[in-house]
This record gives sequence, structure tokens and C-alpha cells, in this order.
Amino acid sequence: MFSGDLLSVRPLELKFHFEVNKQSSCSMQLTNRTEQYVAFKIKTTNPKRYCVRPNTGIVLPGMTCDVTVTMQAQKEAPPDLQCKDKFLVQSVVVENGATLKDPAPEMFNKVPGKLIEEVKMRVVYLPANPPSPVPEGSEEGRLLGPPHWTMWPRVSSPITKLTEEKGFAIQQNQKLRQELEMLRKDLSRSKQGGFSIMVVLLVGILGILAGYAIKKSENFEMSCEGK
Repeated sequence: MFSGDLLSVRPLELKFHFEVNKQSSCSMQLTNRTEQYVAFKIKTTNPKRYCVRPNTGIVLPGMTCDVTVTMQAQKEAPPDLQCKDKFLVQSVVVENGATLKDPAPEMFNKVPGKLIEEVKMRVVYLPANPPSPVPEGSEEGRLLGPPHWTMWPRVSSPITKLTEEKGFAIQQNQKLRQELEMLRKDLSRSKQGGFSIMVVLLVGILGILAGYAIKKSENFEMSCEGK
């Protein structure tokens, strides 16, 4: 804000949200700091681009005048949204009781002994939709952090299941073969001193189980090859 002897002008930067092919507006406030009537006039270095309403007027003592500045739609954006346009607000004391809506241009002519206050303003272009900053440590910031990988349960396919059953059958087959071999050795040792019918039955049962395990293993191999 600028506080001169005549007017307080705010803001000192006219900020426009720039979007191609769309108008954009901002406002300024002119406040009379005196006990006299003050006339103002607003100029710009690029009058074809901006529309100022009102661009001239009189501000009563202690009162504020709201001014709207509209930027016309632009076909393209300047590089890096940089703008060199400027505005100038001129103000001068006029006779008390003046009601001119449009002060005469000669009011602002610079002559010796006449106080004409001037305030320069710059133009700033802003992105139409700027990204929202995320405070460090916020919930959203944590959500945007490293991805969290969820461990899903593994679904067994029919081939995997058959492969596991095949391996189990082979292990059982090897175990039965080992037990059968041990019984055969026991049977060989028993021949020297005689053996019981129970031993013969056990050997026969294990032989049947071993044959069944071998057959089942072969069936699993054929099923896996068919898959």
C-alpha cells in the first residue's frame, strides 16, 4: 500500500490470473487522506489490453473509491508469464463541493506550485490454477510418499497343485522303498534263525503300498504333461 499526502493506494501490484482466451479482473482502492476533495486519473502503458472503471473521478474527504481493472482476453501467454505493463495513478486537490465525475484533463497538467501526486503500479500475471503446496508432514504428503506394496495371497494354479502332490508322492514312494529294503534285510537275517508269518505279511503289505505309490506318481506325471 502507498500512503501519499492525498490518496492511499492499494495494492501496489495488480495481479491477474492469466488464462488464454479469458478475461481476468482485479481491483484497487483509492482512499482520500485529506479533508479536501481529491480528483484522480489512472493511466496505463498498454491501454488496448486493459479496461479501467472508473479511470477518473473525485474522492470525497475520508472516503474510498473502488476501481476495477479488467485485462482483455489474450490469445497467447507471454514467456514465463512475465509482464512489463505499468499503471500510473495521478491525484490532485480540487475545490470543495466539486461533483465532476470526469475531471478535465487540464486538472492534471504539471504547473509550478501545483501538487500532482503520482503512484506507479506494476502488473503481475499468475497461473490460473496454481498447484496447492503440501505442508511437510501432512496427511496428504504422507499419501504422496513412497508407495506401500500390499502382499496378496498367492493363488495356486492346477499345475502347481499337481506338482506339489507329485513331489509328495515321490517322497512317500522313497520312504516306502527304504522301509521295504529294511524289512528285506531283516527277513534275510531271519532266514538263518527262522521267521514268523507276521514278517511275511508286513513285507507283502509294504510291497503293495510301494507299488501303489509308484503308480500314483506316474499318474501325476501324466496329468502334469497333459496340463
